[in-house]
Amino acid sequence: MRALRRLVQGRVLLLTICAAGIGGTFQFGYNLSIINAPTLHIQEFTNETWRMRTGQPLPDHLVLLVWSLIVSLYPLGGLLGALLAGPLAVTLGRKKSLLVNNVFVLAAAALFGFSRRAGSFEMIMLGRLLVGISAGVGMNVQPMYLGESAPKELRGAVAMTSAIFTALGLVMGQVVGLRELLGGPQAWPLLLASCLVPGALQLASLPLLPESPRYLLIDRGDPAACQAALQRLRGPADLAGELAELEQERAVCRGGRARRPWELFRERALRRQVASLVVLGGAMELCGNDAMYAYALAVFSQAGISQDKIQYVAIGTGGCELLATLLSCLVIERAGRRVLLTGGYGLMTCWGSVFTVALCLQQGSSWLPYLAMACIFASILSFGIGPAGVTGILATELFDQMARPAAYMVCGALMWTMLFLVGLAFPFIMEGLSHFIYVPFLCVCVCAAVYSGLFLPETRGKSFVEISEELHRLNFPGRGRGPAWAGPEVVRSTEL
Repeated sequence: MRALRRLVQGRVLLLTICAAGIGGTFQFGYNLSIINAPTLHIQEFTNETWRMRTGQPLPDHLVLLVWSLIVSLYPLGGLLGALLAGPLAVTLGRKKSLLVNNVFVLAAAALFGFSRRAGSFEMIMLGRLLVGISAGVGMNVQPMYLGESAPKELRGAVAMTSAIFTALGLVMGQVVGLRELLGGPQAWPLLLASCLVPGALQLASLPLLPESPRYLLIDRGDPAACQAALQRLRGPADLAGELAELEQERAVCRGGRARRPWELFRERALRRQVASLVVLGGAMELCGNDAMYAYALAVFSQAGISQDKIQYVAIGTGGCELLATLLSCLVIERAGRRVLLTGGYGLMTCWGSVFTVALCLQQGSSWLPYLAMACIFASILSFGIGPAGVTGILATELFDQMARPAAYMVCGALMWTMLFLVGLAFPFIMEGLSHFIYVPFLCVCVCAAVYSGLFLPETRGKSFVEISEELHRLNFPGRGRGPAWAGPEVVRSTEL
């Protein structure tokens, strides 16, 4: 609660969080969920468009192929956006990157809005690619921007807001996609084009807020602009201590250049950081949370919920994740990153095991579908408390200013690739394993819990320089840093 009070006192920081989030990770969650409501309407539109062009209906398997492409182009665009985010963040800065990113949203909204009038399902496909690129950039730049703008006492809570806006976007997408709102057969172009609203809100608000102080001082070498931005973000607080830490971090990074993604894998001084990023970043996408969402509708139906009411119950799954991320934001600075990750994956292992047993035995008892339904909500809550938010903080806290954009590129590329592959393989896994579908994900959860508990360094309440010192000791055991150490080996250049 003390962290929350400090956050409210820094009103500019709070406004920065909201302005960055509404056009950043909110867009990711929103565009991920709104595509579910108009599935049948878009497939009918695709078939009717083809009939008008050729006089022949499109075979069912080709309609399904077009729909699969529409869905799959979103993570593909996300991968491209993740690779674009690093160069944008270095060249334009964190704030300007988020603003320029809205160009993709505006273009996509125009394509979605006029697709039915133009009789072109190809416009929908291109629009999904563009909103994917926007989501990829936003998912990387937003936590980087907020993590660099927050004081160390609030850095975890502020970075956790990225997960809060993702969950909020999921819930809003589910609500707006209801049949009574924009999920009907006539309104689906407006539903897809509604991504314009959060983009416009960000364009109206973010230009009024400061750039990342660390970017201004370390990347641009502008102490006056850094101090002005810091003064706006912190209000009347004494800045002497924080400015001294920034200058110390600047001295460590002086003469360096922004790392390229592949260079992270070659430097021994970054070994522990890269291993943590890859293991826990991959685990977040392979932990089975998407499997829970995919099975939810079938389990709700077996529990006796009517088909016309399932869409309202499904909103509860997104609401669970939103509630859990809000709770995690309040306790992360007290509990720490490692506890939340280990506990989150441990609880997901527990609920996933019970869920598997309930699926296998559900024919023998009428109450087991309700147990499976409870496990779905419990697993989503556990995911929101730990992995959903804490994983996004790792690239900010474990890497220094020169390596951070490249680390986000690696993390983003890994996340979007895993999301694409899981989406592609999931129907086959579901068919092949049936009720045991969650068993592979259980193995991932156990491995992630063990790694978080044993190998992930705790970063709560530490400055970036203190984190770098601890990681240096872990990467070079038995060898002290010494007074002359000034960061990882650098090559004197200024290009990414």
